[in-house]
Amino acid sequence: MAVFDYVAIGPDGKQATGVITADSARAARKELRLRQMSPLEVNETSEKKSQKRFSRSGGSMGGNDLVLTTRQLAMLIRSGSTVEEAVGAIAGQAEKPGVRGALMSVRAAVQEGYALDEALAQQSKVFPQYYRSVVSAGLQAGRLGEVLERLATHLEKSRKLRRKLLSALIYPAVLAVVALVVVILLMVFVVPAVVEQFDTIGQDLPPLTEGVIAVSNFLRGSGIILIPLLMLAGWGMRRVFTQPALKLRWDKFVLALPLIGKLMRTVNAARFSRTFATLSGSGATVPDALVAARGAVGNAVFQKALTTVRRDVEEGQSLNRALRKSELFPGMLVHMVASGERGGNLPDMMGRAADYMEDELDNNATVALGLVEPLLIVILAGIVALIVLAIMLPILQLNTMAIGG
Repeated sequence: MAVFDYVAIGPDGKQATGVITADSARAARKELRLRQMSPLEVNETSEKKSQKRFSRSGGSMGGNDLVLTTRQLAMLIRSGSTVEEAVGAIAGQAEKPGVRGALMSVRAAVQEGYALDEALAQQSKVFPQYYRSVVSAGLQAGRLGEVLERLATHLEKSRKLRRKLLSALIYPAVLAVVALVVVILLMVFVVPAVVEQFDTIGQDLPPLTEGVIAVSNFLRGSGIILIPLLMLAGWGMRRVFTQPALKLRWDKFVLALPLIGKLMRTVNAARFSRTFATLSGSGATVPDALVAARGAVGNAVFQKALTTVRRDVEEGQSLNRALRKSELFPGMLVHMVASGERGGNLPDMMGRAADYMEDELDNNATVALGLVEPLLIVILAGIVALIVLAIMLPILQLNTMAIGG
């Protein structure tokens, strides 16, 4: 199949340009008409020009695009298409320029003689390490179509897990922002208006009231500098945690927290299990699957533990004993790994463990959300009560003095 540049009138009546793959210019025009487009120009792009353009520009691909592309690739390869034909066909049908650019770059590399996993490595920002490891395992096992189908399922479940976590955090985050806005409005507008009435008292104000007034004055006079300071602090924290030693300490601290630590353990263990199950079920060896699974977890403590587990496995130790020795992975996971090793169905048992932990994570996130909401409300009520108390204290003090007088 060849690559063609085209200029056509789209269904909306506007002129559109792009690329399309087809056996001939005539076939390219026919494909455009099937897309309800009226071709004006269809010119074959030379391979060197195509490779230069797409390898230079690269491409980008969102999570949904990656899942869809993987699913389509699996379907085409299982139906008998070659890798080059499958990638070219998907690229030709891609509507987003970033997706089309990434896939055409991969197709150009395949045409040069690179294996698919090597071609994907040239677009490492689009196709992560564990993705390429799964593809490599599928190529070695001669079951690329089946492996890509497994990979697409894995990507879908990973995105589902990520959406669950984000959805659990949305409401508390909104509530926290609203609480912060309410407090700032009180400090900037309400407190100064009330404090003006205290100027005529001629008495010393309580320390709490003085503190609230000082905070209010700061927010009114210099509060705007907090925004760049917070942004700078966030940037600095991000740079600091790129240091391996500091990130390891922080991740260890997070895992030690009462509720959040349990959630993070479950998240990382589920990611490890799902990635390992996908790779080992695709024909990868246990050490190779551990390498890719290590890249799938984001916690530095888990990554360090998996490095040790891989070394122990390579030295002849069973996977379940290596996991148990780390004292980091849930007992249920270790038990299912042991059962899978005894029965010779380790990928299946790891997949079941991942399903169980993802369900547990969903339940834990619901419980955590139920605790965070009232906690934020109590904190907001406490801050508002503190401000009100700071305003009322001088009034009560004045009343006491009047009654005493």
